[in-house]
Order: sequence, then C-alpha cells, then structure tokens
Amino acid sequence: MKPSTKKSTRWTSFIAAPMRGRAIRGLHEEGNPKHRVRVEHNRETLLVHISGEEGQGWTTLAIDRDSREWSVAQDIRQLSAATSAHEGLYRKLGDRSTDGGHRG
Repeated sequence: MKPSTKKSTRWTSFIAAPMRGRAIRGLHEEGNPKHRVRVEHNRETLLVHISGEEGQGWTTLAIDRDSREWSVAQDIRQLSAATSAHEGLYRKLGDRSTDGGHRG
C-alpha cells in the first residue's frame, strides 16, 4: 500500500450496480466502473478477481477455505489468472487434487 501524504485517508468500498432482472455478481469502484471485483467460491476455494484500475488485466487471489493458504496470479484474461492462482495454490498445498476438493 502506498503511504499517504495526508493525515487521514478516506477509505471507500466497492459498490454493486443494480441490474434489472439479474443477480448482481460483481462490484466496482464508485466513480470508476472499469475497476471491478468479483468473488467466487466452491466447497474448497475462494477466488477473488480484481481488474486493473482501468479495466485491463486481472489479479486473482485463490484461498484454500480450510487452511487459509493462498496464491496470487496476474494475467490479461480473468480465466487465465484464476487458473494460475488455483493451480499454484494446490501445487503449494500438495495434498489436495485440483479437480473437486477431495483429499487423497
């Protein structure tokens, strides 16, 4: 995090843009809709996808729900970043398969 030159920094939250007739699946920075965040999960993993500030590229954080171990990857495509982060996480853990969460 960049140090602030001001005495206090105002923190804000990402917001959801209402979509008529559809579930809201993503958030964006208020005032900058190109900067998006999305969270996905299954029984074993949380994936947090963060777009670039201007919408280009993705950073994905993969978190193992049991151990809280994590891995981060970046790529131009969201799917590629997610795949790399997920594979890196379970390669690091080494005791789980990457195909459904069964220990083995």
